[in-house]
Amino acid sequence: MKKIQKESRKPADNEGWSTWIGQVVVVDTDSAYVYLGTLAGVTDHFISLKEVDAHDRAEGSSTKEKYIMEAKRFGVKANRREIAVRKSVIVSLSRLDDVLIY
Repeated sequence: MKKIQKESRKPADNEGWSTWIGQVVVVDTDSAYVYLGTLAGVTDHFISLKEVDAHDRAEGSSTKEKYIMEAKRFGVKANRREIAVRKSVIVSLSRLDDVLIY
């Protein structure tokens, strides 16, 4: 009988996120949602954000970039106290302070 080998998985790189904890971030996902909030924690499969604006890009008339620039100008308008976002759906992550207004 042949043994089935389990796929070896690399440990998640949770330490690389440590300098981002406590920062207001923009989380772009592979869905219609973009999240703006304070990065509170990181686990193997999720990041957690607090005081979050969960924005469905399909519901507004402004572009994603314009929406994010307005959040930088006027502040994040939280509509969730806390959320968890699966790491596998994250396309990009940036600090709101690093967003350039043009």
